[in-house]
Amino acid sequence: MATFALPVPKRPVSCTGVWGWITTIDHKRIGALYGITAFILFVSGGIEALFMRAQLMRPEMALVSPEVFNQLFTMHATTMIFLGVMPLSAAFFNYLVPLQIGARDVAFPRLNAFSYWTFLFGALILKLSWFLGGAPNAGWFGYAPLTGLQANPGVGIDFWVVGLQVLAVASLAASLNFIITIINMRAPGMTLMRMPMFTWMTLVTSFLLILAFPVITIALLELMMDRFYGMNFFVPAAGANPVLWQHLFWIFGHPEVYILILPAMGIVSEILPTFSRKPLFGYPVVVLSGVLIGFMGWMVWSHHMFTVGLGPVANSVFAITTMAIAVPTGVKIFNWIGTMWGGSIRFSTAMLYAIGFIALFIIGGLSGVMHSSAPSDAQQQDTYFIVAHIHYVLFGGAIMAIFGGIYYWFPKMTGKFLNEKLGFWNFIFVFGGTNITFFPMHFLGLDGMPRRIYTYAEGMGWDFWNLVSSVGSFTLAFGVLIFIVNFFYSLIKGKQAGADPWDARTLEWSIPSPPPEYNFAQIPVVHGRDPLWEQKHGGHHTVPVAGGSVGEGHGIHMPQPSYWPIFTSIGLLVGAYGLIFAWPVAVLGGAILMIGIYAWSLEPVNEPDPAHH
Repeated sequence: MATFALPVPKRPVSCTGVWGWITTIDHKRIGALYGITAFILFVSGGIEALFMRAQLMRPEMALVSPEVFNQLFTMHATTMIFLGVMPLSAAFFNYLVPLQIGARDVAFPRLNAFSYWTFLFGALILKLSWFLGGAPNAGWFGYAPLTGLQANPGVGIDFWVVGLQVLAVASLAASLNFIITIINMRAPGMTLMRMPMFTWMTLVTSFLLILAFPVITIALLELMMDRFYGMNFFVPAAGANPVLWQHLFWIFGHPEVYILILPAMGIVSEILPTFSRKPLFGYPVVVLSGVLIGFMGWMVWSHHMFTVGLGPVANSVFAITTMAIAVPTGVKIFNWIGTMWGGSIRFSTAMLYAIGFIALFIIGGLSGVMHSSAPSDAQQQDTYFIVAHIHYVLFGGAIMAIFGGIYYWFPKMTGKFLNEKLGFWNFIFVFGGTNITFFPMHFLGLDGMPRRIYTYAEGMGWDFWNLVSSVGSFTLAFGVLIFIVNFFYSLIKGKQAGADPWDARTLEWSIPSPPPEYNFAQIPVVHGRDPLWEQKHGGHHTVPVAGGSVGEGHGIHMPQPSYWPIFTSIGLLVGAYGLIFAWPVAVLGGAILMIGIYAWSLEPVNEPDPAHH
């Protein structure tokens, strides 16, 4: 019987140049790609915020139209949550988790590359909507029926629906990869209760991702059916209940908050012990608190819906669960303070950011506890008080920790220090700008200023604090600009850093900076919770049990780069645009996707096979 074989290009062997980056499956390079891409998108979300603050700086400004303002606040929130904070955390996952657990890469390197390219293309679908017919304009929560065809006939919501589904594919693939990597590829001796705290929080976050994203994916699929095929999942005129969307969205949306904040908690849990020169205080309790936060995050979604009219029983239940989730969060804060207590503290920029995280996250957490009371929430709902709360949690919390993480691990990633003097001023302006921007929003909210309004009349009593908040936002932007200058300056002229410049505790600091492609010439054996610290200060010594020779990496098996992850992702990109604009294009995208998967499945691990050379 005749057989047909699809011609498949040879697997790329070069790791240099542009093609080396496009075809890379090295977790460190993919982490760098995630980090650079997400930071650029983060800056774009910040520029959208600056336009809004400029518009609100004075009453009755006309810098942008109401429709553009709607698009700005929708894209700002969508960008910061899905394209900024989440992938910045993913950059740390990719770069650090294999290094922290003593592995040479993630479990599925090509799937890891596919996750990055799919994230990038999902981000492009969302951001290019500004130039292809209009950006989405219904808020990052996309409440029905605002997203229906009758209220929103343009293509902006279509970009939002399709773009988020593509991003969901990337997140699900990445989270499954990290769960399998952490469970199966830890170094010998690294039990679960010896894992670094950042790896623990990555594991909890990954489980949240694979459980939460299917919910929003189904909701988006239903919304797509409504918009593209005339179905009625969220059409009140056809008998649908739009509250269904709110339930589906917030069942995803509240765990999403912990998807954003748990990695930040992991980062500060690594920084604080290193710069306090003490072990993390109450490690088992901090682990348990992280797991409990992940579990209890599923029990609180309806506190976003206290004013919907669910009734006193539902409101009471979700008020109690919301108050209860503050307990494990408070325990973590207690343990971080306990870690610093009595320590020999070094106030590096990374440490300043970690301490700043604790201070600002406490403020955001306290206003969150205020929202857990349904009567209090009814007063604050849809006011600027809520805007203040979420920014203290996500900017004062997640972004402060991410900046701290960059200062902490930059020497490991590049072999150079970030400049500490510039870092100090970067911290001062970011910390000060955060508080000047967001704290006055508490006063505006309590004074009744609604969120998402594009202007306000003079004499409402909102002029002064809006002016202060807008000045603060530009102060904050200046702080971020100092960081960008510091990044490039240090990359070019930064002071050389050794393998372990901070006298740190975990395995990534036991190898050269930057790490070699194969990470560990010899896989370490772990005898305790802080293996490098124990090795340096009188504990056990790491012993090689596997791997090749030291130095040149001879005999270490590493898979080669691959074309197919990006090719398969291009299929998703083309298919997504086809769903919005033309069915034949969608079919073409599907064909590219299938060819990519087919060729991927046939690709040998190495080509030519090293066994024959």
